[in-house]
Amino acid sequence: MIYRIRKFTDTTYFNNALKVTMAAVIPVLLFSFLGDFEMGFTIALGAFFTYPSDIPSSLKHKINGVLVTAFLVAVLNLLVNILHPYSWIFYPFLALLIFLLSMLSVYEKRATAVSFSALLAVSLAFAHLHSGWEMIEYSGLILAGGLFYLLISLIFHYLSPHRYIELQIAECIKLTAKYLKLRGDLWTVDADRKAIIEKQLHLQVELNIIRENIREVLISSHTNSGSSNQNRKMLIVFISLIEILELALSTSFDHEKLHQKFDDHPKVLLTYQSLAYNLAASLKQVYKSVQNRTKYISKHNLHGDLNALQFAITTYENDLGKIAASEGVFMLTTMLQYAEKQVEKIKIVEHTFTLAINSLDFKGKDKDLEKFLTPQYYPLSTLIENFSFASTIFRHSLRLTLTILIAFIIGNVLPFHNVYWILLTIIVIMRPGYGLTKQRSFHRILGTVIGGLIAFGVLTFTNNSIIISILSIICMLLGFSFTQTNYKVSATFVTMYIVFIYGILTPNINEVIQYRILDTIVGAALAFLANHFLWPSWEFLNIPIHLEKSIKANQNYLKEISIFYNEKGTISTAYRLARKNAFIEIGNLMASFQRMVQEPKSKQKQLPQVYKLAILNHSLLSSSASLGTYIQSHKTTSASEAFNVVVDTVIKNLDNAIALLKENDLDIKENLPKEDLAMRFTELKNIREKELKEGIPIDEEAFQLKMQEAQLVIEQLLWLTNLSKNIVKTTKELIES
Repeated sequence: MIYRIRKFTDTTYFNNALKVTMAAVIPVLLFSFLGDFEMGFTIALGAFFTYPSDIPSSLKHKINGVLVTAFLVAVLNLLVNILHPYSWIFYPFLALLIFLLSMLSVYEKRATAVSFSALLAVSLAFAHLHSGWEMIEYSGLILAGGLFYLLISLIFHYLSPHRYIELQIAECIKLTAKYLKLRGDLWTVDADRKAIIEKQLHLQVELNIIRENIREVLISSHTNSGSSNQNRKMLIVFISLIEILELALSTSFDHEKLHQKFDDHPKVLLTYQSLAYNLAASLKQVYKSVQNRTKYISKHNLHGDLNALQFAITTYENDLGKIAASEGVFMLTTMLQYAEKQVEKIKIVEHTFTLAINSLDFKGKDKDLEKFLTPQYYPLSTLIENFSFASTIFRHSLRLTLTILIAFIIGNVLPFHNVYWILLTIIVIMRPGYGLTKQRSFHRILGTVIGGLIAFGVLTFTNNSIIISILSIICMLLGFSFTQTNYKVSATFVTMYIVFIYGILTPNINEVIQYRILDTIVGAALAFLANHFLWPSWEFLNIPIHLEKSIKANQNYLKEISIFYNEKGTISTAYRLARKNAFIEIGNLMASFQRMVQEPKSKQKQLPQVYKLAILNHSLLSSSASLGTYIQSHKTTSASEAFNVVVDTVIKNLDNAIALLKENDLDIKENLPKEDLAMRFTELKNIREKELKEGIPIDEEAFQLKMQEAQLVIEQLLWLTNLSKNIVKTTKELIES
């Protein structure tokens, strides 16, 4: 129990919740002691408004983002108060303001956070409307609250400057370990391989988010302020984790064939599965060490596991005889080589946390790192380009604006006490996608009802202001801690916190609870209905875009692999960027599929084809990574014309798939006749054999080994060709249906 509490309190989410809780509670306590609760509460509101903009980033971007938000929410509050008495100006102004604030989301992550903070400030401005000097004073206090939050955030940063990135790296290690564990699960005889692959794809979505957070903080810090020892350590670990996942993805085995092959020798595969599980367990142990800030001591003898697998292979060969066992030995040796590479990468991660890292260890790894960051600039052209119904953000902005105006009308016509709570509920719940809005609506209503009932139950037993104040602080802390991980629990604690505050301030708490629940239900219902009927952003409309991006990213990755095979040398920045984008886009495609599954059945159009294309793109990425990993880790000969012809065929197939998605043109011709393609594969084998025979004299065993290596490349090319054809075929089915 103590371990779980400690684990929970040492997370990024709890850390962020603690910052905003302190920034809100300290002013309230201080000014309550001085006899001015309202001033303290207004400063706390300013901290609350500013908090969402404090997202993962370098220190410079954090300060700029929080400062902009603090000033923006203060100015918006002042404008609402100034214009509110003039309804003929105010309502057009409000509609335009909400629309433009929502449109800020076209600038991605940070702008979305600033937009959300600003919309919160606008909705809650109606809770305390002022006039004259009071409105200037009130807006000034909100600004003070935002600046105070920035101060608290900076104190947390300087007290533990590396803790955030350590926790993100730890999370990345944990997810990578899960991925390797799933790879081990594939070796179970009756494993549900389809379900395991789907879990791997879901993990890819999570890994994309974590990796982007790490890049934003780690690479920005490295680029802007130089490379500290801790920074170098974390970068080495991060790069190693990317390589571990690429290696896992790139090495695919025909499990059914292997199980059939070794039915009479089960110990061989069980030994390998044990090794596969220990690879994952070793990473998980590193994760626990970083998470708990304990010294890392390895509990798994991975080299011993490798020796055990080598012994199992030797025993298998001795039992069957060298000739009869040759094919099986080759398969097992390939598995052993993969495991050896993974052990090497995992050992780098282990040593990074146990040994001193000097600048020589990092030489070359920091080349062009800034290119891996998402550029942070905000051109007006991006906003203008999105003024179209083709833009999801544009439709969401219109939908949100109209829904809030409808809420205003309902609030003024019907006897609602606090219209601002309906507005707040709409802003918090409504998202561009239907599925997330539906889920948050349900969780918000459920959390509000449960939280209201629990808080009411507590208030019937005690009216002690000290006890209620302590409970409200705890509820606020827990409410913010669960916002990102469990919205239903978060809504429960936030409701309890609000009810406790009203319990201290007002005697008619029963009425407050009833109206809060009613306001929440109305706001959630409006958000849900608006997402369903007002220019809905059904995911099947976005799927072709994500498919195109994923296919294009895979195509670019394969092109870079081909360039590297032809030109040799070191891995280029373009190669690494292409690899990064391919991983990101397959994750984005899977995330889009997940959103589609949450939508009504009638809107889940072509779901089987979409899922099949997601799997095919994942397999294509796996095969490309396999080819790239092989070329990197072996001394290869010059690429032949036949190799380039086959790769060009795959690339053209992918071009056809992209053309289908763009133009819906079903009249696509095959790039290369099957006979010609088969001839090219035969040519590849013949060229390789000729090159070896005419090159440096080698014995028959070495020659066979080289031919086996060549066969691996040819098999990957064949697999890539088949996958690209299937992508074209399934894309046609998608368009036709």
